[in-house]
Amino acid sequence: MLAEIYAQTKDHMEKSIESLKKDYKTLRTGKVSTNILDGIKVDYYGTPTDLSQIGSVLAPDATTITISPWEKNLLGAIEKAIMVANIGVNPNNDGNVIKLFFPPMTVEQRQNTAKQAKTMTDNAKVAIRNIRQNSNTKVKNLLKDKLITEDDSKKAQDEIQKITDSYVLKADDTFKAKEAEILIPANPVTQTEATAPAAPTTK
Repeated sequence: MLAEIYAQTKDHMEKSIESLKKDYKTLRTGKVSTNILDGIKVDYYGTPTDLSQIGSVLAPDATTITISPWEKNLLGAIEKAIMVANIGVNPNNDGNVIKLFFPPMTVEQRQNTAKQAKTMTDNAKVAIRNIRQNSNTKVKNLLKDKLITEDDSKKAQDEIQKITDSYVLKADDTFKAKEAEILIPANPVTQTEATAPAAPTTK
């Protein structure tokens, strides 16, 4: 019983860390990433569709993203969706490709982004502590139902606290790595990130 509670506690806390890392991907670091477009939905023949599903999304250099839709008539819809998303830049539509030009981040922008990452981390730590509380409640219910002893209950809650401490530390370590990535300017090395799924069937 207790082993199952420990396993569930670790599993749920690990998911909190995974969710935190996913949240980090929406933040801009020194090198712009196509992940900044995650969550943007484009009206694809009446169906809200992920941008990455209707074209090729590339980051050819540290400050540029290009979007090449499978169907040129979607350029307007993509342009509109990006403007609505308000990601800090205006799309440039040349009739074939949409380009997004991100100016190099200022020191102030880096610091503000680091603060956003800190807030995300704090939220993850709150989630981890809520999981601890839920697990402790399960242990107390076992004691209430006389399925474990007082000693078992105390040891179990101590073990849950150890698990919690380890995941709070993991969240802090994850933040330190992301903070360094945000605050330290990226090397001016060209790197390409691509998302090129199969083109959807026209409805």
